[in-house]
Amino acid sequence: MSPINNSSLRPSTFLLVGIPGLESTQHWVGIPLCSMYIVALLGNGIVLFVIRTDSSLHEPMYLFLAMLTVTDLVLSTSTLPKMLSVFWLGDREIEFHACLTQMFFVHAFSLVESGILVAMALDRYVAICNPLRHAAILKISMVAKIALLVLVRGLIVIAPLPLLLGKLPFCQAYIIQHSYCEHMAVVKLACADTTVNAAYGLVVALLVGGLDGMSIALSYVMILRAVFGLPSSQARLKALSTCTSHVCVILVFYVPGLFSFLAHRFGQSVPLPVHILLANFYLLMPPMLNPIVYGVKTKQIRNQQAKIAYGHFAY
Repeated sequence: MSPINNSSLRPSTFLLVGIPGLESTQHWVGIPLCSMYIVALLGNGIVLFVIRTDSSLHEPMYLFLAMLTVTDLVLSTSTLPKMLSVFWLGDREIEFHACLTQMFFVHAFSLVESGILVAMALDRYVAICNPLRHAAILKISMVAKIALLVLVRGLIVIAPLPLLLGKLPFCQAYIIQHSYCEHMAVVKLACADTTVNAAYGLVVALLVGGLDGMSIALSYVMILRAVFGLPSSQARLKALSTCTSHVCVILVFYVPGLFSFLAHRFGQSVPLPVHILLANFYLLMPPMLNPIVYGVKTKQIRNQQAKIAYGHFAY
């Protein structure tokens, strides 16, 4: 069956290349990606189990962390299974609407993750700068409202991307030079003016990403001012230690994401295989590292993980 529907100039399926230029060796790339995915599933699953079963962890910081783990699982699961089928099985076909759905999930939940990191920065700001009112300000009901706002924002802001793409003609172009349905990789296949699509994607990335980044930066400026105003060095170190996990997670999410975004938009000198590899590892790096960072840096989670491991081996 031809992948082109001539009456609508819309392909019934797209073909994912995988990693352009590395088609003959990309099956080896699937091994570290699959390993990262397994670590992400196990790590995030353990963190979710620990938070759910330990009532002492039903606090804003850990509830936001639970949201982060769910978001990471959605992000990685929406791409990696199909990616591995391309690398290992040569199953390159992806149905048109399935491609748009995958694209929606990838970009929407990337925004959701960014919003959760802002919420976690807010939690650290209130906990350090206004500790006596922390419980009153960030009640469970407020945490739920923030979570809903972050989710709805991500879904609404990204919804126009697949809707705009669905209206474009694609003529005879249906081979995506990527290993998943990334927005601009699909936009480039259209045989019509795509200025609106490209501009909207750029505005969303700069505006939402910029606002989230500035919100986090402002929170930490206020946190540092409060911390360095504490009377003793021990108190300062204790306050800062509660932020180290969050700062590590921010860097893991934003630095590779920013580099991948700039390379895709402006880095014509960056080889395409390098850009695709960066994009692939960017989707899996945060889900793999986040539970490790919080497991190592957060005493409560570390203790509960040790109890689980001890109980398992004792059994």
